[in-house]
Amino acid sequence: MTLTMLLVFLILFLTLVLLVSGRVPLEVVAFLVMGSLPVLGLISPAEAVAGFSSPAVITLWAIFILSAGLTRVGVGDLLGRQVLRLAGTREASLVALIMSVAALLSAIMNNVAVTALMLPVVMDIARQTALPPSRLLMPLAYGSLLGGLTTQIGTPPNILVSAAMDQHGLGAFGMFDFTPVGGAILLVGIAFMVLGGRHLLPRRDPAGASASQDISLRDRYDLRQRMFLMRLPPYSELAGKTLEQCRFGPVLGLSVLEILRDGRTLLAPGPQTPVHGGDRLLVQGRLERMEELRGWRELALEQEGCGPDQLIGENIQVARAEVAADSELLGKGLRETRFFHRFGANLLGVRRDAQHLTQSLEDYRFSAGDSLLLQGPTKTLAELDKEPAFDACAPLGRDDLMRLDGLQGNLLTLRLGPTCSLAGRSLNDSALGDALGLRVLAILRETHQVLLPKAEDILHAEDRLAVTGQKADLRLLQALEGLEVQRELGPGEAALESADIGLMEVVLSPHSRLAGKTLRDLHFREKFGLSVIALWREGRAHRTGLRDVPLRFGDALLIYGPRARFSLLARDPDFLVLTQGLQEAPRRDKLVPALLILTAVLVPVLLGLQPIYLAAVLGAAAMILCGCLTMSEAHRAIEWKAVFLIAGLLPLGTALEQSGAAHLLAESLVALTIPLGPYAVLGGLVLLTALGTCFLPPPALIVLLMPVVFGTAAQTGLSPHALAMGVAMASASLMSPFSHPANILVMGPGGYGFRDYLKVGLPLTLVVLATLLLVLPRIWPLQG
Repeated sequence: MTLTMLLVFLILFLTLVLLVSGRVPLEVVAFLVMGSLPVLGLISPAEAVAGFSSPAVITLWAIFILSAGLTRVGVGDLLGRQVLRLAGTREASLVALIMSVAALLSAIMNNVAVTALMLPVVMDIARQTALPPSRLLMPLAYGSLLGGLTTQIGTPPNILVSAAMDQHGLGAFGMFDFTPVGGAILLVGIAFMVLGGRHLLPRRDPAGASASQDISLRDRYDLRQRMFLMRLPPYSELAGKTLEQCRFGPVLGLSVLEILRDGRTLLAPGPQTPVHGGDRLLVQGRLERMEELRGWRELALEQEGCGPDQLIGENIQVARAEVAADSELLGKGLRETRFFHRFGANLLGVRRDAQHLTQSLEDYRFSAGDSLLLQGPTKTLAELDKEPAFDACAPLGRDDLMRLDGLQGNLLTLRLGPTCSLAGRSLNDSALGDALGLRVLAILRETHQVLLPKAEDILHAEDRLAVTGQKADLRLLQALEGLEVQRELGPGEAALESADIGLMEVVLSPHSRLAGKTLRDLHFREKFGLSVIALWREGRAHRTGLRDVPLRFGDALLIYGPRARFSLLARDPDFLVLTQGLQEAPRRDKLVPALLILTAVLVPVLLGLQPIYLAAVLGAAAMILCGCLTMSEAHRAIEWKAVFLIAGLLPLGTALEQSGAAHLLAESLVALTIPLGPYAVLGGLVLLTALGTCFLPPPALIVLLMPVVFGTAAQTGLSPHALAMGVAMASASLMSPFSHPANILVMGPGGYGFRDYLKVGLPLTLVVLATLLLVLPRIWPLQG
């Protein structure tokens, strides 16, 4: 083994580790591979960037745009709804038709787009037929994945395999060369799901799509489990304040669903709805948060403000920093930016236009030119001077602090009583940081003081605490502590819905940019006027603390609020509403032009007049020029992660071939399988592909396997066409929800867990592989 081979194998091993671990974004992994190969002299710089001009990559992004155009004009919706009307209400016939329609559409459209397109249609069918969505949604995803196997443009693996064949002078596969084998697999797959596979599906209905909504709330999302009533005393300090001013969400993590007042019920009250003394509030959240609030009962206000010695120590300083005009902090708050965790400094106060801001720091939003007063370690503050978010950072002394006007308005000194229940808890467990953003700057004791205490520091009785906050914040906490809790709900006290107020379920769209962000980051309530009251993730419902939970693909969100505002959320491209009637109307007037464009793309390819990548690019341009979709919709339709991943890993395939590493891998595979015959060689490649899809994105797996396929064919004399076709057909990702976006998309609405995909996907994969090994050699003979 040469040094060049060792380096290529090392890069391959590291690439696989990074891709499987998921700790580094896929695009970044691809960029690292693309950059490291020429730096180590394994390929030329031109070969390193050749992936971006590869016919496979060009075909891929053009097909994404074509699929989006067909989706936007309603081709799939029209076909799906017409055909599914024929299915009746029998589960077996519904499964067969759903899979057939999804497969037909996936043959010419991106399979993720097909799944997203048909998801609301299938949810509506579940409601009309009283079938749980879990009985229909996994067949939908599997139908789209198996249907993509039937044409050259149906899946990225088919496109990549065809381009690799052409690059090696073996001739690209034609549009329908995949159809005989892929069609057989599709038919057998549908038969398996109808006859046996559907009986392995769970009966779950997280959104209550198959039943009445009141049952769904109690029995599906278990909303009543976290519901209780709170009563405002007649003379509560909260009386007259709006729900936003009461801060039930930020402080207690509670969502107010109803206000019961004088025999009337106000459903889905907004942030500006005032509360009155004697009101009873139907809230959702953890009752334990109310118990934590009792711990603040003996947290007494000793004085407003605190002295310089409580802010400055041996290695702790206070400094003034100015927010830069182009700072990434602009318009964001302390929680959204995770200010302390990122910069290691506490915000003590803000001056704007020579005036000290009197608002609560919890409500503050950064603005260009704001002068921030920061407390932190001396070294940390010195490093902030180089931080691009700030223009300058200058330290202040004790005398400077004494002369600062307005600083004390944002500082408090509190004392723990002798029997305070917070004593003995760590700062983190005390939840003081969650209470209106009260941040502990120092723990003051008779013998010493602890500046910038850590989360694990323990509080003692009689401790004095220097905190950021205002006197009004403490009064609000004490008012919240006075709320009376009623644990049991009476009949009719959790109706939730009316003609104007209702529930709706949504998921993140396949091209959403919101994954990893929280509802707090998105200002969801403020933007849409709706509340997220439950989230379904990996087979279970979550009902509390939702505002700070990072969203993931596959999550189903239960939305509550005015029905008139549902359409606002439906128009947002980051969300996919699971009710067909609420979705944005398709551009039906562009239906004929879109079909003509599709015909103009396919016919020249079938006649051999034009390569698929040129026809697809022209078709994508025509879709935009004819108004089937806008330029921004086209940009969003492209799965850039897949494009960058493939373009970045194609050079690794080149390095595997040129270095001889692929030949060595092929030798190992041949040595293990050739004694058992040609079928064993094909079976080894097919099994390796099927298992690999559980851990790697199928396009990445195909890019890395194709050099091995060609090496195996060269050493054994077997047909490269047969081996390449086998690898392409085995790339359907059926055993894991995370192996393909189509599987993830139905995970939340179907209420599936990982075990459900394995329970159904494993036997289906075995059936697919058996069909493949039986059919493929008869259509593509193994002997070259």
